[in-house]
Amino acid sequence: MDNPPDQHRIKQIYQLLFEMTTGNHTLRMPQGDKEDELDKLIKIINDVAERMHLIILNLGFVNPHYSYQNLVQTTFILDEDFIIISFSSDLPLAFGYEPEQIYKMDFHVLLAIQFQPFWDTIKIQIKSEKSYYATMQILFITAQKKIIPSYCSISRLLYSNKILISTITTIIRDIDTLNQIKKTKNTIASRNSEAIMIQNLYDYILNNLEEPLPNVKILSKMFGTNEFALKDGFRHFFKTSIYHFYTEERLKKAHLLIQQTAIPLKEIAFMSGFTDYINFYKSFKKRYSYPPSAVKRDTGL
Repeated sequence: MDNPPDQHRIKQIYQLLFEMTTGNHTLRMPQGDKEDELDKLIKIINDVAERMHLIILNLGFVNPHYSYQNLVQTTFILDEDFIIISFSSDLPLAFGYEPEQIYKMDFHVLLAIQFQPFWDTIKIQIKSEKSYYATMQILFITAQKKIIPSYCSISRLLYSNKILISTITTIIRDIDTLNQIKKTKNTIASRNSEAIMIQNLYDYILNNLEEPLPNVKILSKMFGTNEFALKDGFRHFFKTSIYHFYTEERLKKAHLLIQQTAIPLKEIAFMSGFTDYINFYKSFKKRYSYPPSAVKRDTGL
C-alpha cells in the first residue's frame, strides 16, 4: 500500500472524511476497478455519506444544497519559469477563473500569501534537482480570495524542463451561490419560506468563516428581510445566535485543521478568520478548556 496510486486514494479518503466531519455529506469519491481493500473502504464511506445526507434531507430544513460535488484531480504543467502553460479542464472551475486567465499565469498568483515564501524555497530545489519529486500540502487561493489547503505532488518531468503539479480539489456547483445571493436580492426577498432564508444565511456563514461576519443590519439587507426576522428565524432553527454559531464554526474548523494538518498555528488562526493570534488563543481555550498547542496533531498521511 506504499505505491503512489494507493497514496493518492488514501489522501482522497482523508479529504472525504474531513468534509464529513465539517457537516458536508454530499461529497462522494469515485471508485476504481481494483476491487481491493481501499475500494471496499471507499464504497463503505460513500454509502455512509449517502445515508447521512438522506436522513438530513428528510428532516426538511437547513440542509447543504449542492447540486453536484466531487473530488477531482486537477493538474498544472509549468514551464521552467514556473508559468502555467497547461492545466486540466476542471481547474478553472475549482479556482474561479476563466481558462484564458489561468493560461500563462505565474503559478505564484494562485498561492496564499503565507505559502509564497515556502514556494520560493521549493522553486530553488526544483531548479537544482533534475529528478525532483515531493508531496506536500499547498495553500491555494481562489479568485474569490478563498484559501484551499490541498495535498499535492510536485515533480520534474523526465527529459524536460517542465514541472507537473497534481492536486486533489473539491469541485462544487451550488444551486444558490453567494454571488447569486448578492445579485438577486429581489428573488431572495420574494421567497416566502423562512427555512430557505435561514438556509442561505447558514451557507453564507460556513462559506465565509475566514472573513469578518457583517452585522445583523447588513445581513438582513443581504438576505432580503428585517433584523428581527433574521435573528429570530436563526435562533428558531439552531437554538443559538448568529454570531455564536459563526464563532463556534470557526473554532471547529481551527480544531480540525490543527488535528489533521501540519499548518502552523498562527496560519490556522488566520485561515479561521482570526486576525490576531492572542484573540484566537483566548477564544480557543475558552471553548475547549485547553490551548491550541495541546491538540494532538495527526499528519501521518
